[in-house]
Amino acid sequence: MPEDIKRGAGPRPPTVYLDNSATTPLDPRVADVMCPWLGPVFGNPSSLHLVGREARAAVERGRSQLAELLGASPPEIVYTASGTEADNLALVGIAEPYEPGDCHIVTSSVEHPAVLETCRYLQRRGVSVSWLPVDGDGTVDLSSLRELLRPTTRLVSVMAANNVVGTIQPIADLAAIAHEHGALFHTDAVQAVGKIPLDVHALGIDLLSLSAHKLHGPQGVGALYVGGAARIEPQVHGGGQERGRRSGTENVAGVVGLGMAAELARAEMPEEAARLVELSDRVIMTLAGAVPNTYLIGHRFRRLPGHLCLGFHGLENQALPLLLALDDQGVAVSSGSACSAHHGNEPSHVLAAMGFDAVRARGSLRVTMGRFTSSADVDRFLDVLPGVVGSLRPVGSDVLLRK
Repeated sequence: MPEDIKRGAGPRPPTVYLDNSATTPLDPRVADVMCPWLGPVFGNPSSLHLVGREARAAVERGRSQLAELLGASPPEIVYTASGTEADNLALVGIAEPYEPGDCHIVTSSVEHPAVLETCRYLQRRGVSVSWLPVDGDGTVDLSSLRELLRPTTRLVSVMAANNVVGTIQPIADLAAIAHEHGALFHTDAVQAVGKIPLDVHALGIDLLSLSAHKLHGPQGVGALYVGGAARIEPQVHGGGQERGRRSGTENVAGVVGLGMAAELARAEMPEEAARLVELSDRVIMTLAGAVPNTYLIGHRFRRLPGHLCLGFHGLENQALPLLLALDDQGVAVSSGSACSAHHGNEPSHVLAAMGFDAVRARGSLRVTMGRFTSSADVDRFLDVLPGVVGSLRPVGSDVLLRK
């Protein structure tokens, strides 16, 4: 048995799952529509016989459901295996047709590694990349974007909402500035899709990346919205599926699940967002009295519903012990992006970009709620946290209060 499962003798309390930004539980309604495609119905969507045509119809139905959530048309949806692949397809697919010296990309300093590392790869290929700064709340500076744009700028890529601190970016304004200078606009909306309204045409988005498992769909399937003005060079070559933009037999069960997850999100988003904001506010107000050295990281109001990034003044070097102590109490949270979990001793590049020093940039606790987070789950977290925080030894004595 792995050591992390052995840790803590005796039966553990049921897990309170507060790490929905890493992945969300599969909605049972999504699982129900996926099940036939994992067993008795198994056709290849490219086959012309009846079994294949049934699979094709399911794939296209899922495409329509997802398009409706985004305010797009079905032909603008390209299925991928993940949000990371969608980001790669957007960035490399736009840059590749240009000569390296004729292509400039602007992105932000707080992007997910799926964008950051792809941009660094393109830099090694000779593409010029500029990095937008952010303020202390993690919001991109619009004036900086205007200053960085060049005649050769082909793409501006800024995430819709940050995966670490939850801050929502001014996407419509960023897209408008990009278009004024003849550049396309891409957003990594993996964290935002299904949680806040995102109409690609109303916002001026040319390319948008998403992942099913962030909106209570299955893991292993994502999509890229490609608007009419965007022309992408395929990165996966083969049989020409997805209108030649991404070859490979479609993951039928996965895209059926993504479609249903999108439909449910579209129907339930307003009510669910209000519920999650109420739960988040309860956490913030309770901790202000129960754990007075708590401070909120990211924008106080312009943040994803149910997404909290917390710091504890004097305990910034204790993020990992804090996380593990909560885990022992049956509360699952994270210390930042799941994709950076194996680099937990390194400062968060997001917090560093927001102006945090090297110590404070290591010390955040990400608490993210979702569709299946109950009021009782929040009560359990609030019951456990003060004792856990009180058991850790601070590195300083001052108390930092933040709005």
